[in-house]
Amino acid sequence: MASSKSRSGARESAKAPAPPHQGVERAIDGSAQGDDVRYDRTLRPQRFDDYVGQSKHKENLRVFVQAARQRGEPLDHLLLCGPPGLGKTTLAQILAHEMGVDLCMTNGPVVEHKGALAGLLTKLQPRDILFIDEIHRLNPVVEESLYPAMEDFRIDVMTGEGAFASSLQIGISPFTLVGATTRTGLLTAPLYSRFGHVLRLDFYPPEDLALIVTRSARLLEVTISPDAADEIARRSRGTPRIANRLLRRVRDFAQVLGSGKIDVAIVRDACQRLEVDAAGFDQMDRRLLQVIIEDYEGGPVGVETLAAALGEPRDTIEDVYEPYLLQQGYLGRTPRGRVATKKAFAHLGIALSGERAEGGPQKKLF
Repeated sequence: MASSKSRSGARESAKAPAPPHQGVERAIDGSAQGDDVRYDRTLRPQRFDDYVGQSKHKENLRVFVQAARQRGEPLDHLLLCGPPGLGKTTLAQILAHEMGVDLCMTNGPVVEHKGALAGLLTKLQPRDILFIDEIHRLNPVVEESLYPAMEDFRIDVMTGEGAFASSLQIGISPFTLVGATTRTGLLTAPLYSRFGHVLRLDFYPPEDLALIVTRSARLLEVTISPDAADEIARRSRGTPRIANRLLRRVRDFAQVLGSGKIDVAIVRDACQRLEVDAAGFDQMDRRLLQVIIEDYEGGPVGVETLAAALGEPRDTIEDVYEPYLLQQGYLGRTPRGRVATKKAFAHLGIALSGERAEGGPQKKLF
């Protein structure tokens, strides 16, 4: 597995691209691809002081880092949960910087066998951090090999075959495993229980996103008004990665169609061209709600049926589209499937009628 050491001392192993969805490219997709990856790395903060949002988690991590450094020990293993784009990778990088250690980054599907895991672990120096993104996608055999490494800082290697097979224990340097996942429910209980601390990252409020947009604009050397930063923040679905991506698209329109400065007018014009509405929904978000309302009478509709109707994988529905819609109250989950709420009807300008409008059984909406 190829890895390179950056100027900051972080080692990053090669990641296999795992796009969160296929089909129509989204203007506000929470995933980073192509040039967006380069910009995301440029805009990412390197210290706690520069990190905006997640205040309670940030302050707790400050304490954990300070205590570990005073004792000369590695941080306890840490699990970061939440939808894409909320800063899980950024937090891992900040932890390594604040601890003054190297960061080795990889991806769950990339670690295909025990040998690949052993190669990563044996290269770690004392107190280094191993970051595994999409840790819920680890091979079960690899996951089981990770248990003794996390608990006893050793790995078991089988030598020989058949009657001559034997287990060889190899000691490794004390390290910290930082796992990131968008699907906490897919983690096995044995792996989940071995993390000393679990952080569930929340969507960001508009005021925090406005601060992030303002900071990113400064790094991109573009002038932006406070009102424009607020407008981008409100349309960013509570996600810093989307806020930065939308800022870069708006910057393009400001450069070509305007004076180069970003104001509210250019933000609204750019968002209209990108089909991003005032709630931060793009064409795919509105299509999902419309399918539930118009094709399935507001629901309930099973997620497999919904995925087939949209032409998207189930994982994409659950990981990319649903979290924000659920959190904002536009979508509901029931034992029978997904339902559109009154808020979704109002947003799309579709009138409620019959028993649904009165809170009764969800049938015969039209």
